[in-house]
Amino acid sequence: MYFSIPPITWALLVANGIVFLLQLVAGDMLVIWFGLWPIGNSLAAGPVGAVFQPWQLVTYGFLHGSVLHLLFNMLALFMFGADIERVFGQRRYLTFYFVCVITAGVAQLVVSALSSGPTYPTIGASGGVFGLLLAYGMYFPRRTVMLVFPPIPMPAWLFVTVYGVIELYLGVTQTLAGVAHFAHLGGMLGGYLMIQYWRGRPLFSCRC
Repeated sequence: MYFSIPPITWALLVANGIVFLLQLVAGDMLVIWFGLWPIGNSLAAGPVGAVFQPWQLVTYGFLHGSVLHLLFNMLALFMFGADIERVFGQRRYLTFYFVCVITAGVAQLVVSALSSGPTYPTIGASGGVFGLLLAYGMYFPRRTVMLVFPPIPMPAWLFVTVYGVIELYLGVTQTLAGVAHFAHLGGMLGGYLMIQYWRGRPLFSCRC
């Protein structure tokens, strides 16, 4: 399996795994310094050092809250990222992934600024993963993707659409508190805009 994984996808998998092991050793310190904290978060609202820093727009994407959180994201990264890397090539794929991570982070910062809810950091590779999911649906629309719960097969374009609508609904209704639904949507939006830019088409053209 190692040799079937393209190099950038493999490097991202390894990097996320190593950072998670460091989290187990360092405890909350990595989240305090490298998780994505809301802009304007005061020291009184969280641990010392828990304030927004620009580098957090990238570093939060390598942190995870649990083994299950890590495994789900890495499984999706492998499932969708490997084929997208083969389509894009290494340099463009890496650019695409981090643009999605950053746009997801920006979306979360905007939502946090408009919300009066509790202060907490955003962590996880989901922003990049959702961007890859969007790209997979655009480049391989007729491939069959199997849902986990329930196990229903559907074409990739429908899978992506359903997932996006669910995330929008959960975000608007504030269901499943603690999950950054708008960050997921921000990752998908960033991925869509990058693909449209590379194709030389109007950003919001509906043609694929």
